[in-house]
Amino acid sequence: MLLPDQPLDRVLGDRTAKSFAKHLGLKTLADLLQHYPRRYATRGALTPISDLPIGEPATVVADILEVRERRMKGRNGSILEVRITDGHGTMSLSFFNQAWRQKDLRPGMRGLFAGKIGSYNGKLQLSHPEYELFPEEISDAEAKRWADLPIPIYPAASAVTTWAIQRSLAVVLDTMSEIEDELPASIVRDNGLLSLNQALNQVHRPEVQSEWQAARDTLKYHEAFLLQSTLLKRRFENLATPATPRIAPKTGLLTQFDSALPFTLTNGQIEVGNQISEDLSASHPMNRLLQGEVGSGKTLVAVRAMLTVADSGGQSALLAPTEVLAAQHFKSIQRSLGEDLSKEVGLTLLTGQMPVPDRKRALLQMVSGKARIVVGTHALISDNVEFFDLGFIVIDEQHRFGVDQREALRRKGKLPPHVLTMTATPIPRTLAVTVFGDLDVSTLTELPAGRQGITTHVVQLSQPALVARTWVRIAEEVAAGRQAFVVCPRIDEDDPGEELIESGGFAEEDLIYSDGTDEMAAELAKKPRQPLASAIGMTESLRGIPALAGLTIETLHGRMTSDEKADVMGRFAAREIDVLVSTTVIEVGVDVPNATVMVVLDADRFGVSQLHQLRGRVGRGGNVGLCLLLTSAEEDSIAIERVRAVASTLDGFELSEIDLELRREGDVLGATQSGGRSSLKLLRVIKDAKLIQAARKDAERILDEDPTLEKNPNLAEALAREDQARQDNLTKA
Repeated sequence: MLLPDQPLDRVLGDRTAKSFAKHLGLKTLADLLQHYPRRYATRGALTPISDLPIGEPATVVADILEVRERRMKGRNGSILEVRITDGHGTMSLSFFNQAWRQKDLRPGMRGLFAGKIGSYNGKLQLSHPEYELFPEEISDAEAKRWADLPIPIYPAASAVTTWAIQRSLAVVLDTMSEIEDELPASIVRDNGLLSLNQALNQVHRPEVQSEWQAARDTLKYHEAFLLQSTLLKRRFENLATPATPRIAPKTGLLTQFDSALPFTLTNGQIEVGNQISEDLSASHPMNRLLQGEVGSGKTLVAVRAMLTVADSGGQSALLAPTEVLAAQHFKSIQRSLGEDLSKEVGLTLLTGQMPVPDRKRALLQMVSGKARIVVGTHALISDNVEFFDLGFIVIDEQHRFGVDQREALRRKGKLPPHVLTMTATPIPRTLAVTVFGDLDVSTLTELPAGRQGITTHVVQLSQPALVARTWVRIAEEVAAGRQAFVVCPRIDEDDPGEELIESGGFAEEDLIYSDGTDEMAAELAKKPRQPLASAIGMTESLRGIPALAGLTIETLHGRMTSDEKADVMGRFAAREIDVLVSTTVIEVGVDVPNATVMVVLDADRFGVSQLHQLRGRVGRGGNVGLCLLLTSAEEDSIAIERVRAVASTLDGFELSEIDLELRREGDVLGATQSGGRSSLKLLRVIKDAKLIQAARKDAERILDEDPTLEKNPNLAEALAREDQARQDNLTKA
């Protein structure tokens, strides 16, 4: 936005500015002006004192009868007591340690007093009420106007209250010059928008409800238009960026690989493979998102593309979010290629916890160009990692990586490499347009032949017989020669559950929506928190259950070393472990075809898409999978509805819509893209889908008519600031 970029201390003073920066992350006037109210309240209807309801907010017009200060008994300080009357009844106002208010509150003064009605010694009382005094008689109409005046309620912190934010914004709006629109005048006119200056004033200090509603509509459109303009600009710039075409010869590595496949590619894999081949042969970089259900064969599509690049002499890097997943991908690709082809392409693994000799050997293979296919974690982004000719990047589970992390890897190519991002969490079209509007999107919907279905059931802890049956079912599957996963949200009793939160589960702050509807957080706060199941504790508990006697039960979690994790996963894959008790480190990519049962403890503490991902770890072989979601969530709660939604369908696209409605969209253009605090200020992807699509069409029209934005300098400046902010993030990454 074309907003002032001055630091807050120039207007609000050093102390206030430091507090805003520390507790709310607000550093400039622009930050503060875009810190929009979560909701609006009113002071309540004017009510006669005799009818005031205890415990409810109310506003009265009254005269001050008496003002007196008294010392508190047994402690330091004083109470200022003010008795007021509306001519029919009386009540008192109480202010603790605020004797200075006697200068304003004098007998005979008349005003409006608002707050939550309480009772003290059987008498009505308002503690620290809001009030507005009038020097002369006030009309009933004026009194009602003040009572109905919308009060902005801001996202706040204990050290920075919503009232402090409101007062600071009043100072800023009173002293700042008029803000120009960054949107073209035709867009403002055709969409019936307010001016940006008017919208900012009305959203922060409306006089009636219709004013803040109109302001939010305008600011939502501004946000959607700027977002789509930024994404489209990136797309156009990508088309103008040179890249090395990668074309596989008809007798090359890809042909050898395809001819040795023991199965037939699905129609979807063939179609998407052709799209990627066409992209790779272009002289500008591919920028494609491949989405597909768990087990739809995305990795095989990526391997075929990497072989195309290897055929052209270039290198490919597959970036995975965890060491477990990177190791799984490495072994899976190794099996798919076979020993000879793996050696020919120099298949290499690079992770952060590798032994130093192995790491040095991998780095040498990469910089020399001998490693034409590299699989790794965030270690690939490290400054000391160099490639000879990085031509293709595959990013698995893209939602685990921010835009800036992906960009850091892209910059390791001599020319911009082709990029394929993959996700097993299907993305609704509206979110794809909003977040990935600069990408081409391919979708795999078919499952490979032989892949079995998964049955999902919700098991409530209030039904002990069903809980007991859960462990019997595991024993039955193991007796039939199969294996089971048990997933917990914590590592041990001292773990607050960071793994759950980081990998997409619900932290309370994730459950707060910008419009103030925080039912889920309130629901969690109402009930006493039960200790969440821990992987280490549950392992010991399961070993003591008679139904599981004699079974080999082991633990896997994120604090284990790479070697320890590899050892456990290796023994599980070799069927030496019957039941693996794990945290969410097995959420994606882990492929053990013999595992048929997935039990998720405290299932209501996980996200919808995360539960869908977890159950995708079973049913990957020739046997039907079973997923049991154990929960203590109460009937008719949002939490139980969420878990039951997962049990009701295997359609990831349907679940993605539910997930998007329940969770924040994440930081759309910054360093993070899942959960946490959304960079979207007012927009909500599902709710505002039509608005976003309309804004995209408008942005396309403007950029088509004025590609350089020479005729729209304000818009050009706004987008330049977006780019600069992104570059600043890259520098920090």
